[in-house]
Amino acid sequence: MNYSNGTNASAATLTKLRTGDSRCPYSGMCVTCLDGCPGLCEIGKSAVRGKEILYPQPFGKTTSASEKNYPVDYSHFNIMGTAVGAQGIKADPETAIFPAVNLETAVGSKGDLKLNLPIVIAAMGSTNVAANNWDHLAAGAAISGVGIAIGENVCAMDPNVEIKDGRVVHSPNLERRVKDFTNWYGGRGFIAVQANVEDTTLGVQEYAIEKLGVEAVELKWGQGAKDIGGEVKLGTLERALQLKERGYIVLPDPTDPKVQAAFKSGAFTEFERHSRIGMVEYESFMSRVEELRRRGAKHVFLKTGAYRPADLARAVKYASDARLDLLTVDGAGGGTGMSPWRMMNEWGVPTVYIQALLVKYIDMLAARGAYIPPVAIAGGFTLEDHMFKGIALGAPYIKAIGMARSALSAAMVGKTVGEAVKSGKVPAEYKKYGETVEQIFIAASELKEKLGTDGYNRLPVGAIGVYSYFERLAQGLRQFMCGARKFGLNYITRDDIAALTREAAHISGIRYIMDLDDEEVLQILR
Repeated sequence: MNYSNGTNASAATLTKLRTGDSRCPYSGMCVTCLDGCPGLCEIGKSAVRGKEILYPQPFGKTTSASEKNYPVDYSHFNIMGTAVGAQGIKADPETAIFPAVNLETAVGSKGDLKLNLPIVIAAMGSTNVAANNWDHLAAGAAISGVGIAIGENVCAMDPNVEIKDGRVVHSPNLERRVKDFTNWYGGRGFIAVQANVEDTTLGVQEYAIEKLGVEAVELKWGQGAKDIGGEVKLGTLERALQLKERGYIVLPDPTDPKVQAAFKSGAFTEFERHSRIGMVEYESFMSRVEELRRRGAKHVFLKTGAYRPADLARAVKYASDARLDLLTVDGAGGGTGMSPWRMMNEWGVPTVYIQALLVKYIDMLAARGAYIPPVAIAGGFTLEDHMFKGIALGAPYIKAIGMARSALSAAMVGKTVGEAVKSGKVPAEYKKYGETVEQIFIAASELKEKLGTDGYNRLPVGAIGVYSYFERLAQGLRQFMCGARKFGLNYITRDDIAALTREAAHISGIRYIMDLDDEEVLQILR
């Protein structure tokens, strides 16, 4: 089986092969490399633009995810339904209908962070694509009653941040991001502030807790899309110097007079800002958790990426020992706004695999009676069948599904379509539904009634897109759960899915579909 993802040419990097689909299977090069070709592929463009081609294009305006075809993914499992009984509701056709399925869940060590839907929007940091759509996304999360995390580097990237003695004392950008959620908060869901190495040094989480009233904070070890720190592009020398002064790695060095001269002459047009990698260690981790709690954090989370199995074991163990309120595990293959393209495809443990390991490790702790934190699984989840499978594969530990790229997509589309409609330029795709926002967005009238005319008119239009998308996921998930006769998330078990291949069964511990229900089948037939 070929697991290649089309190396040397991808829509992500705006590259292609001169010979089209005719390529060398391992190098990814054209079968014949022609002297005289201007360089359409990644090799060719790299010969001209160098390290710029490491990243998906256009940088800062897109989100990207792996296109690698992993040997096993969630499509290698099917959801099992049944014609018998009902769990969580009276087994009566008049009552056991899909609208009656309860999708409420909770995270927090005491189960006190209630969510209307089992969704947590994974951290959105300092990238332009996140910043430009944050108000739509945060409002959409708030009115939907789900969780959302503010990602890394927001304070230090804030042009107007005030830093005294090396610590943040005021950040208009972070303050605005928090308010974009809390202004619409209805009692369900949460907003958390994440921190990486630089954020921790600057005291971002302490500022968020003490000055902005944030109650949940998230420690970040990494994410599924990359195993280095975050990157952004900087278009001015002044900005590059500013961020280097704030403690970031900036390439090339903007303080070098030769680099400054090269930039001013147009030899290159952008600097790169990079975050440092963290160094995980048990005692310092536990100390940091306790420090945040002393400073007023009511909920402390951990997000880890698609690192090797031993690091996943560390995450599970540390989260248990620290009695964390949420552990988010992000598998390879998901999405991001700022990762090197080849890294996004070729590093890390893919989501199905890391979730299988996650269950194995948590089972070991549970067998010893250890505290098990609520867990969210992330890494490429976008639709209701993905959600069901993710919850079932990790049952009973998975309390929420982490999403980022898909929720941001809903916000961006909602914003784009809504603004076009309001300007009188209804997109052709949607003209058949009408000419107004209320006619075109199926959930708009519902939100107008829910929020009142004044609230609805103030709502960022992209939030309608997020809400509508989540409502679609909710109904789709309810339908799958009704078919499985599970009327609450806590009733979903691992045998609600079956592996379609023996390899998928071997990796996950989920039963192969031809072996499923063997014992019950024998009892029935005898």
